[in-house]
Amino acid sequence: MIRLLWRDITLAFRSGGGFGLGLGFFLILVTLVPFGVGPEGDMLSAIAPGILWVGALLACLLSLDRIFALDFEDGSLDLLTTAPIPLEGVVAVKALAHWITTGLPLVIAAPALGFLLHLESTAYRWMIVTLLIGTPALSFIGSFGAALTVGLKRGGLLMSLLVLPLYIPTLIFGAEVVRRGAGGFLVGTPLAMQAGITLGAVALLPFASAAAIRVALR
Repeated sequence: MIRLLWRDITLAFRSGGGFGLGLGFFLILVTLVPFGVGPEGDMLSAIAPGILWVGALLACLLSLDRIFALDFEDGSLDLLTTAPIPLEGVVAVKALAHWITTGLPLVIAAPALGFLLHLESTAYRWMIVTLLIGTPALSFIGSFGAALTVGLKRGGLLMSLLVLPLYIPTLIFGAEVVRRGAGGFLVGTPLAMQAGITLGAVALLPFASAAAIRVALR
Protein backbone atom coordinates (compact mmCIF):
# COMPACT_ATOMS: atom_id res chain seq x y z
CA MET A 1 0.00 0.00 0.00
CA ILE A 2 2.79 2.43 0.89
CA ARG A 3 4.56 1.68 -2.40
CA LEU A 4 1.34 2.30 -4.32
CA LEU A 5 0.83 5.59 -2.48
CA TRP A 6 4.40 6.68 -3.22
CA ARG A 7 4.02 5.62 -6.88
CA ASP A 8 0.89 7.71 -7.40
CA ILE A 9 2.41 10.73 -5.65
CA THR A 10 5.56 10.45 -7.78
CA LEU A 11 3.56 10.18 -11.00
CA ALA A 12 1.46 13.20 -10.07
CA PHE A 13 4.53 15.36 -9.45
CA ARG A 14 6.31 14.17 -12.59
CA SER A 15 3.37 14.69 -14.90
CA GLY A 16 2.27 17.95 -13.30
CA GLY A 17 -1.38 17.00 -13.78
CA GLY A 18 -2.21 17.03 -10.07
CA PHE A 19 -0.01 19.31 -8.04
CA GLY A 20 0.76 21.99 -10.63
CA LEU A 21 -2.58 22.09 -12.40
CA GLY A 22 -4.79 22.39 -9.33
CA LEU A 23 -2.60 24.90 -7.54
CA GLY A 24 -2.17 27.00 -10.67
CA PHE A 25 -5.91 27.10 -11.28
CA PHE A 26 -6.53 28.08 -7.64
CA LEU A 27 -4.04 30.94 -7.92
CA ILE A 28 -5.44 32.21 -11.22
CA LEU A 29 -9.04 32.15 -9.99
CA VAL A 30 -8.30 34.04 -6.78
CA THR A 31 -6.14 36.56 -8.64
CA LEU A 32 -8.82 37.29 -11.25
CA VAL A 33 -11.71 37.76 -8.82
CA PRO A 34 -10.70 41.30 -7.72
CA PHE A 35 -10.59 42.35 -11.38
CA GLY A 36 -14.14 41.14 -11.86
CA VAL A 37 -15.85 42.42 -8.71
CA GLY A 38 -13.67 45.43 -7.92
CA PRO A 39 -10.85 46.12 -5.46
CA GLU A 40 -13.07 47.21 -2.56
CA GLY A 41 -11.81 45.47 0.55
CA ASP A 42 -15.21 45.13 2.21
CA MET A 43 -16.74 43.40 -0.78
CA LEU A 44 -13.78 41.06 -1.24
CA SER A 45 -13.77 40.23 2.46
CA ALA A 46 -17.46 39.31 2.32
CA ILE A 47 -17.10 36.93 -0.64
CA ALA A 48 -13.63 35.56 0.23
CA PRO A 49 -14.81 32.39 2.04
CA GLY A 50 -17.05 31.35 -0.83
CA ILE A 51 -14.47 32.18 -3.51
CA LEU A 52 -11.71 30.26 -1.75
CA TRP A 53 -13.92 27.22 -1.29
CA VAL A 54 -15.23 27.30 -4.87
CA GLY A 55 -11.64 27.60 -6.10
CA ALA A 56 -10.53 24.64 -4.00
CA LEU A 57 -13.49 22.57 -5.20
CA LEU A 58 -12.85 23.26 -8.88
CA ALA A 59 -9.10 22.76 -8.49
CA CYS A 60 -9.72 19.29 -7.04
CA LEU A 61 -12.13 18.54 -9.86
CA LEU A 62 -9.54 19.24 -12.57
CA SER A 63 -7.38 16.20 -11.87
CA LEU A 64 -10.01 13.63 -10.89
CA ASP A 65 -9.99 11.83 -14.22
CA ARG A 66 -6.34 10.93 -13.69
CA ILE A 67 -7.03 8.86 -10.57
CA PHE A 68 -7.83 5.69 -12.54
CA ALA A 69 -7.52 6.68 -16.21
CA LEU A 70 -3.76 6.21 -16.55
CA ASP A 71 -3.85 2.85 -14.79
CA PHE A 72 -6.72 1.76 -17.01
CA GLU A 73 -4.89 2.76 -20.19
CA ASP A 74 -1.66 0.89 -19.41
CA GLY A 75 -3.37 -2.16 -17.91
CA SER A 76 -2.22 -1.55 -14.34
CA LEU A 77 -5.80 -1.36 -13.11
CA ASP A 78 -6.47 -4.94 -14.23
CA LEU A 79 -3.41 -6.08 -12.32
CA LEU A 80 -4.49 -4.18 -9.21
CA THR A 81 -7.90 -5.83 -9.25
CA THR A 82 -6.28 -9.27 -9.21
CA ALA A 83 -3.57 -8.36 -6.69
CA PRO A 84 -3.66 -9.93 -3.19
CA ILE A 85 -4.58 -6.55 -1.68
CA PRO A 86 -8.24 -5.47 -1.40
CA LEU A 87 -9.41 -3.28 -4.26
CA GLU A 88 -11.13 -1.07 -1.69
CA GLY A 89 -7.73 -0.40 -0.15
CA VAL A 90 -6.30 0.44 -3.56
CA VAL A 91 -9.10 2.95 -4.14
CA ALA A 92 -8.54 4.53 -0.71
CA VAL A 93 -4.80 4.84 -1.33
CA LYS A 94 -5.38 6.46 -4.72
CA ALA A 95 -7.84 8.91 -3.20
CA LEU A 96 -5.32 9.71 -0.46
CA ALA A 97 -2.61 10.28 -3.08
CA HIS A 98 -4.95 12.64 -4.93
CA TRP A 99 -5.54 14.59 -1.71
CA ILE A 100 -1.82 14.81 -0.92
CA THR A 101 -0.96 16.12 -4.39
CA THR A 102 -4.02 18.33 -4.89
CA GLY A 103 -5.92 19.05 -1.68
CA LEU A 104 -3.00 19.53 0.70
CA PRO A 105 -1.22 22.13 -1.47
CA LEU A 106 -4.49 24.08 -1.60
CA VAL A 107 -4.68 24.05 2.19
CA ILE A 108 -1.13 25.38 2.40
CA ALA A 109 -1.72 28.08 -0.23
CA ALA A 110 -5.10 29.23 1.11
CA PRO A 111 -3.76 31.72 3.73
CA ALA A 112 -1.68 33.59 1.16
CA LEU A 113 -4.55 33.69 -1.31
CA GLY A 114 -6.92 34.74 1.47
CA PHE A 115 -4.73 37.78 1.98
CA LEU A 116 -5.32 38.77 -1.66
CA LEU A 117 -9.07 38.66 -1.00
CA HIS A 118 -8.87 40.63 2.28
CA LEU A 119 -10.05 37.64 4.30
CA GLU A 120 -10.79 38.60 7.90
CA SER A 121 -7.91 37.82 10.26
CA THR A 122 -10.23 35.82 12.53
CA ALA A 123 -11.25 33.61 9.60
CA TYR A 124 -7.80 32.31 8.63
CA ARG A 125 -7.70 29.46 11.11
CA TRP A 126 -11.22 28.38 10.18
CA MET A 127 -10.35 28.44 6.50
CA ILE A 128 -7.39 26.14 7.14
CA VAL A 129 -9.43 23.86 9.43
CA THR A 130 -12.33 23.53 7.00
CA LEU A 131 -10.03 22.83 4.06
CA LEU A 132 -8.16 20.21 6.07
CA ILE A 133 -11.44 18.55 7.01
CA GLY A 134 -13.32 19.04 3.76
CA THR A 135 -10.80 18.46 0.96
CA PRO A 136 -10.39 14.73 1.76
CA ALA A 137 -14.11 14.37 1.10
CA LEU A 138 -13.62 16.01 -2.30
CA SER A 139 -10.93 13.48 -3.19
CA PHE A 140 -12.91 10.43 -2.02
CA ILE A 141 -16.13 11.60 -3.66
CA GLY A 142 -14.14 12.36 -6.79
CA SER A 143 -12.62 8.88 -6.78
CA PHE A 144 -16.15 7.48 -6.82
CA GLY A 145 -17.01 9.60 -9.84
CA ALA A 146 -13.77 8.58 -11.55
CA ALA A 147 -14.55 4.92 -10.89
CA LEU A 148 -18.01 5.25 -12.43
CA THR A 149 -16.60 6.73 -15.64
CA VAL A 150 -13.36 4.73 -15.96
CA GLY A 151 -12.93 3.36 -19.45
CA LEU A 152 -15.50 5.72 -20.99
CA LYS A 153 -14.41 7.92 -23.86
CA ARG A 154 -14.72 11.59 -22.93
CA GLY A 155 -15.86 10.58 -19.48
CA GLY A 156 -14.50 13.76 -17.91
CA LEU A 157 -17.66 15.78 -18.58
CA LEU A 158 -19.93 13.03 -17.30
CA MET A 159 -17.77 12.65 -14.20
CA SER A 160 -18.06 16.39 -13.51
CA LEU A 161 -21.84 16.22 -13.81
CA LEU A 162 -21.93 13.29 -11.38
CA VAL A 163 -19.50 14.71 -8.84
CA LEU A 164 -20.41 18.39 -8.63
CA PRO A 165 -23.82 17.86 -6.97
CA LEU A 166 -22.14 15.64 -4.36
CA TYR A 167 -19.61 18.40 -3.65
CA ILE A 168 -22.25 21.01 -2.78
CA PRO A 169 -22.82 20.05 0.90
CA THR A 170 -19.08 20.18 1.64
CA LEU A 171 -18.90 23.56 -0.09
CA ILE A 172 -21.86 24.97 1.82
CA PHE A 173 -20.72 23.86 5.27
CA GLY A 174 -17.08 24.79 4.66
CA ALA A 175 -17.88 28.34 3.56
CA GLU A 176 -20.43 28.73 6.37
CA VAL A 177 -17.86 27.78 9.02
CA VAL A 178 -15.47 30.42 7.70
CA ARG A 179 -18.19 33.08 7.59
CA ARG A 180 -19.29 32.33 11.14
CA GLY A 181 -15.71 32.25 12.34
CA ALA A 182 -15.02 35.63 10.76
CA GLY A 183 -18.07 37.09 12.49
CA GLY A 184 -17.30 35.56 15.87
CA PHE A 185 -20.30 33.22 15.84
CA LEU A 186 -20.45 29.56 16.88
CA VAL A 187 -19.18 27.17 14.22
CA GLY A 188 -19.87 23.83 15.89
CA THR A 189 -22.89 22.72 13.85
CA PRO A 190 -21.61 23.32 10.28
CA LEU A 191 -18.15 22.06 11.26
CA ALA A 192 -19.63 18.84 12.65
CA MET A 193 -21.73 18.40 9.50
CA GLN A 194 -18.68 18.84 7.29
CA ALA A 195 -16.66 16.40 9.37
CA GLY A 196 -19.52 13.90 9.18
CA ILE A 197 -19.59 14.13 5.39
CA THR A 198 -15.84 13.51 5.22
CA LEU A 199 -15.97 10.56 7.59
CA GLY A 200 -18.86 9.04 5.67
CA ALA A 201 -17.07 9.50 2.35
CA VAL A 202 -13.84 7.95 3.65
CA ALA A 203 -15.67 5.02 5.24
CA LEU A 204 -18.16 4.14 2.49
CA LEU A 205 -17.06 5.38 -0.92
CA PRO A 206 -14.00 3.12 -1.36
CA PHE A 207 -16.39 0.15 -1.35
CA ALA A 208 -18.71 1.80 -3.87
CA SER A 209 -15.76 2.82 -6.07
CA ALA A 210 -14.29 -0.69 -5.99
CA ALA A 211 -17.66 -2.16 -7.03
CA ALA A 212 -17.90 0.32 -9.91
CA ILE A 213 -14.39 -0.58 -11.11
CA ARG A 214 -15.16 -4.31 -11.03
CA VAL A 215 -18.25 -3.70 -13.17
CA ALA A 216 -16.30 -1.53 -15.63
CA LEU A 217 -13.57 -4.14 -16.08
CA ARG A 218 -15.90 -7.05 -16.80
